Amino acid sequence: MDKILFLEWKSFGNDHMIREFRQEGYEVILFDFPRETEDMRFSQGLTEKLTMAILKEQPAFVFSFNYFPVAAIACKAARTKYVSWIYDSPYILMYSQTIFYDTNRVFLFDRAECEKFRSMGASHVYYLPMAAAVDYYDQIKPESRHHELYDSDVTFIGSMYSEKRQHLFRHLEDLDVYTRGYLDGVMQVQKNVYGMDILEESLTPEIVENMRKVCPVTEHGDGIETVEWVFANYFLARKVTATERAEVLSALSEICDVKLFTPEPTPQLAKVENMGKLDYYTQAPYAMKCAKINLNISLRSIHTGMPLRAMDILGCGGFLLTNYQADFFEYFEPGKDFVYYSNINEIPQLVDYYLNHEEERKEIAQNGYNKVRQHLSYRKQVKALLGLI
Repeated sequence: MDKILFLEWKSFGNDHMIREFRQEGYEVILFDFPRETEDMRFSQGLTEKLTMAILKEQPAFVFSFNYFPVAAIACKAARTKYVSWIYDSPYILMYSQTIFYDTNRVFLFDRAECEKFRSMGASHVYYLPMAAAVDYYDQIKPESRHHELYDSDVTFIGSMYSEKRQHLFRHLEDLDVYTRGYLDGVMQVQKNVYGMDILEESLTPEIVENMRKVCPVTEHGDGIETVEWVFANYFLARKVTATERAEVLSALSEICDVKLFTPEPTPQLAKVENMGKLDYYTQAPYAMKCAKINLNISLRSIHTGMPLRAMDILGCGGFLLTNYQADFFEYFEPGKDFVYYSNINEIPQLVDYYLNHEEERKEIAQNGYNKVRQHLSYRKQVKALLGLI
């Protein structure tokens, strides 16, 4: 029986992925991967430990959710394929010279990002949308106690990007008036534009220099990312997303019952019921199933991709209202399988309409579920991944 060395850390989807690998006939060997305590670029000790595990187990390939340079180095040394499936964005560890190793097989859920890397010569990077664990979700049946806790008109699950570790824009508070005004204008434009990313290309050399004076961002030793990319995707995109999510939830709370599941307090959203953090496996599916409308507001560093949150909503049979993301249209028909908005001003009207058209809302949710089951289940995506490697 062929083996897979599975780098186990606290990633979403571990249980589902392991189940499907075993279903395909592989023996899954778990490697305790210390993502939070080791240097994922340069840890020599971890690289050597992983290399020894590969040589001992002789797996068909090593797998991880998200990409880690230390794993790529170990696999290259052992001449073993390293397979990674990235669901985070932005994801700076992918911007490493190791991405060009011929032993890599890297899968991205964002087509635009995939095409960017392939244009740079990373020929072993592939587009693969995230999956939904429909078989697992089918077993989850909300009871009265779940409805009492999770029923809502609109539910949003996700970060508000106001907690300290996420709110990187705070490091730019000492910007000069001109640069701050320029960035505020660029972010305001981006907040109202979908399908086109203007943040990175708007950062002129003068603006970047002014930003670096108050926040001295530097390049990594093995990095291929630019300073402009870092500022655009880690600082500005999160700030735009934070503003957008707060504005949308505030506006909706004026017209309907809104539940927010997020780890940080939100006193600025007085009429939104903040329910705290959800466990991905044991609680989030109930919340998605009990909501009349599930809202997806993508992080602005996701350029065209369908976020994992959206796949989970559809896989739970939930009604999905999302911002425009081009990759949706490869698999789903708008107005039939899901509903999208192209301007945040459209959201209250769309919510009002679908709250008052229950049968249409339920039909769209069922259609979306059917499409995910047919095309984007873990079983389907794992078979596609195995075929490509």
